Amino acid sequence: MTAPYSPDEREKVVAKLPASLRQELKVRAAQLGVDIKDAVTEGVHAWRDADGPRPSVNTSGGNSFATYLPTGLYAEFKNDCKERDIPFNQGIAQSIRLWLDSNLSPRRVPRTTGARRLIFGNQKGGVGKTATSAGVAEALAEGGERVLLVDFDPQCHLTKQLGYEMLGIDNPSLAKHMLGEGNGALRDLLVPIEEGSFGGRLFLLPGCKDAFLLDAKLATSRHVRIKETALEKALEPLESEFDFIVIDCPPSLGYSMDTALYYARTRDSEEPSESGVVIPVLAEDSSADAYDMLFDQIEDLTADLDVGITKLGFVVNMYDSRKGYIATSSLDSWKTIGDPPVLAVVPERKEQREANRLKAPLLTSAPDCEQSEAMRTIALAVKG
Repeated sequence: MTAPYSPDEREKVVAKLPASLRQELKVRAAQLGVDIKDAVTEGVHAWRDADGPRPSVNTSGGNSFATYLPTGLYAEFKNDCKERDIPFNQGIAQSIRLWLDSNLSPRRVPRTTGARRLIFGNQKGGVGKTATSAGVAEALAEGGERVLLVDFDPQCHLTKQLGYEMLGIDNPSLAKHMLGEGNGALRDLLVPIEEGSFGGRLFLLPGCKDAFLLDAKLATSRHVRIKETALEKALEPLESEFDFIVIDCPPSLGYSMDTALYYARTRDSEEPSESGVVIPVLAEDSSADAYDMLFDQIEDLTADLDVGITKLGFVVNMYDSRKGYIATSSLDSWKTIGDPPVLAVVPERKEQREANRLKAPLLTSAPDCEQSEAMRTIALAVKG
């Protein structure tokens, strides 16, 4: 079963594979920074070159799996399967298993420069900051990284959409620790997200409504001499435990957003692409206006504090070309900017809304959907 895929001179190939094999492939490809279609292509070539029959793979209970092979390879591979007298699905499964056996999981080397910091921000609400920050954090954890996902928005959508309780307004919280009012260790507030393939690698710092008061309190707080450092001082004790700290920011122009932008700055020990700002947008004009405000805020902060803050890229969310010229021309405009680049275009689909209703991570509720694949694409892009 094929369909033309001209941009990369590839064609779409659909097979039925068990969920465990699909998941192992996705995790290993993410760990090694390899695109899934390239991994499958390597496996197919290795399978065709292998001497003798390969061990059979259990493909019972398989579900649809789609990828792209170089044009012409599908037909050649299908003929090989016929000559070896095995079903096509079994041939694909054996090819993937061969690639997995030849490309083992890398040994994790702890970072010596502290966690990489990714903040997801835009001055407009409803552009998908929460969905994108959660999805990318999930994809990073799926790929073997230890990730802390921080709900920094007083509306606490991230916490609620993942099915966790907000922190009580009179209890310790991130905002209170930023103001020097928190009791105990911030580490004690973290919640492990154990679903799917995240076990032991993905943690949530839940939100609290007290963050609504953060801007006003930071303005008068004596806890930190430079207000912009408050978030960094609060999160610094956790950095040695994680490879990435991912922050879902509020649509704000105040001190709280300044603290997040400062936290994402390039440190002396880092390359500019290691930490920075990911900007979720929509394919419409109001997102562009909001980005102009964020751009000005970043420029002002970098000039005032003499720091570098990398704009890692745009994520165009909820894209639907059926909306016509407004959507398509706006997407073209985002792509034309060039620096920062468009990291991914996330289609308008039901799976993200269903995940929110289920109070479940997108990558466990719908691991094979287009939106999940887009999150993995973004994760690979920010990992570099």
